[in-house]
Amino acid sequence: MDSGNIMIVGVGGQGSVLASKLLGHLFLSEGLDVKVSEVHGMSQRGGSVVTYVRYGKKVASPIIDPGEADVIVSFELLEAARWASYLKKGGRIVTNTQQIDPMPVITGDAVYPEDLVNKMTAAGAQVDAMDCLSLAEEAGSVKAVNLVLLGRLSRYFDISEEAWMSSLEACVPAKAIEINKKAFALGQNS
Repeated sequence: MDSGNIMIVGVGGQGSVLASKLLGHLFLSEGLDVKVSEVHGMSQRGGSVVTYVRYGKKVASPIIDPGEADVIVSFELLEAARWASYLKKGGRIVTNTQQIDPMPVITGDAVYPEDLVNKMTAAGAQVDAMDCLSLAEEAGSVKAVNLVLLGRLSRYFDISEEAWMSSLEACVPAKAIEINKKAFALGQNS
């Protein structure tokens, strides 16, 4: 884990900013240089939200260009497909299977694409897709999808459980720590 690039993609209001803050804290605690950049688009209206998290011995720029992301963490299935061109060859997509209709689908001008997981896999991505919304509900809050995703992501890093929990405790509001710990565990172990 010398260096890496993680993109967090989703729809406004899903918790991607907290997820990026927690990852930044985690990598800093591991002694790495970290750059985080948030691109908000039309987040207040349910539009795309993208956050870049870059870590390594020395990171110069916070921006991830197409073909550079080691991992894409996606809060919504179409967002995973939309940003897949940013993934390195053989990179990994950790995605929630939830589908949120974008405006063209809502207005009837388009249809939500089918079979996105298989399409992304056929394009060369390693896709880890799961129903994070149901697991967040099981943990006690639909707002905990971000921690379900981070729990799942943790399976691909050689970082101790204690380090993940320390960053969770540092970044999550005190009143929500227990629900978020449960959500993390459900994502990690499902």
